[in-house]
Amino acid sequence: MEFITRLGAGTLEQFRGWGHAANFFLDLLRAIPASLRRFRLVVAQVYAIGNRSLIIIMASGLAVGFVLALQMYYALVTYGAAESLGLIVNLSLVRELGPVVTGLLFAGRAGTSLTAEIGLMKAGEQLAAMELMAIDPKARVLAPRLIGGIVSMPLLAALFSAVGILGAYVVAVLLIGVDDGNFWSIMQTRVDVFRDVGNGIVKSFVFGVICTVVALYQGYETDATPEGVAYATTRTVVISSLWVLGSDFVLTALMFSTA
Repeated sequence: MEFITRLGAGTLEQFRGWGHAANFFLDLLRAIPASLRRFRLVVAQVYAIGNRSLIIIMASGLAVGFVLALQMYYALVTYGAAESLGLIVNLSLVRELGPVVTGLLFAGRAGTSLTAEIGLMKAGEQLAAMELMAIDPKARVLAPRLIGGIVSMPLLAALFSAVGILGAYVVAVLLIGVDDGNFWSIMQTRVDVFRDVGNGIVKSFVFGVICTVVALYQGYETDATPEGVAYATTRTVVISSLWVLGSDFVLTALMFSTA
């Protein structure tokens, strides 16, 4: 009986937490119009979240393109299908690897930065001071960062895929010797802009919302202590990564189930 009581209490607490997070998200959505009037704040957050993530995104995209081209070539050449290398690499990047890997990197770099920043502002009572001055911290601090994350994520994912394709071209054409024209022509004729590239953009947009909201929520709700901020940054990476991977499966099943 005691086990059932604890299980029920834990379940209710979990649902209470989900409801609180949902209300937090709705509050952020309602604060977006007011934040858009502070356009300079939004631009500053796009720079802080997106531009400062370029190095790790580009380096990772290039490395993934190198390895993907190498592995796919050795697999395809066995069946005499090396001419499909450009197509396989492109579809892998724009459909899956670009949005997913960028989402995971975004959670680890930008997400932890947002959580730590908001957590330290809460620990320093800056958010409480704003509320005392009748300034909504969600509209003044959190919503611009949400917009910055939503704008930055699709751009970073597109850049990751583009750099990955360039890296695959270097390995496949310049190092291995795959025909240059064949590498690009099959990619241009078999990749659909709306179905493949468009769905990848939709995925990256969803991942941007997930990672940014999780990061802001963890920072806003953290305990105002150094240990609380450290724990919140860890939770940001773990929760964002799990949500990205889970939602990727759901989105893939919805987008390509009728292929």
